[in-house]
Amino acid sequence: MEYTYNIIDPDATSKLQLQLYLDEYDDLVSAGVDTNASAGLNSILKYNPDLVLINLGEDGMDYFQMVTELNQYMQTLPIIIGYAKTKKYAYNAIKSGFFDYWILPHNEFDIRKTILRLRKLYPQQDAPSTICLKSYKDYRYLDTKNILYLKSDNNTTDFYMKDGTVISAFKTLKSFEEKLPKDFIRVHQSYILNSRYVSRINYGKSICSLNHGEEEELPFSKTYKDKVDQLKEMLSKTTSKALN
Repeated sequence: MEYTYNIIDPDATSKLQLQLYLDEYDDLVSAGVDTNASAGLNSILKYNPDLVLINLGEDGMDYFQMVTELNQYMQTLPIIIGYAKTKKYAYNAIKSGFFDYWILPHNEFDIRKTILRLRKLYPQQDAPSTICLKSYKDYRYLDTKNILYLKSDNNTTDFYMKDGTVISAFKTLKSFEEKLPKDFIRVHQSYILNSRYVSRINYGKSICSLNHGEEEELPFSKTYKDKVDQLKEMLSKTTSKALN
């Protein structure tokens, strides 16, 4: 799993320099670049990045207001790093819960220390994991740990949640396949399941059982048998097998 990031920076030189430094890290993937707080707010809600890097510049207070707005719409905020030419906004950044604060020009050593601290505090398997379902001007955020499985019906995908609710999104199953964490495995043309809830794989009946207090059975198809094999291997590495 990778960390996605958005940069919000009106200064072309600063933005390019930061992108060049971040390109050195294979687990960091750009989700977007913006030049002001309004566009940044829209991108964060749209792409739900793990990390947001902001040039506070002369419009610092606009970005702190943006963070306040994010709290109204998101269950979990991204990790936010601010930077500026002086320490002018350092206090506000601390009060707003920023992860770090850099002094421009960008320093490779400072960036490296921050990335290493980020990896230590938020290891990839525990990285922020939320998916956004967008419908017109409505944004809904789901914690992927609470998703049991996804089921498609033509161009609609239903999310079956741990608490028994079903949430519909007007997109195809394939559109979500690459956005979900690696715990999610596609086992059928119509199903993607969350491997953390798998309690049984029955090759004879081509069924995967999910246990979440109640047991539920999902079919898998020959087309996706290699995915089911990967699922079995993945589960074997994290569980101890009883020997008969």
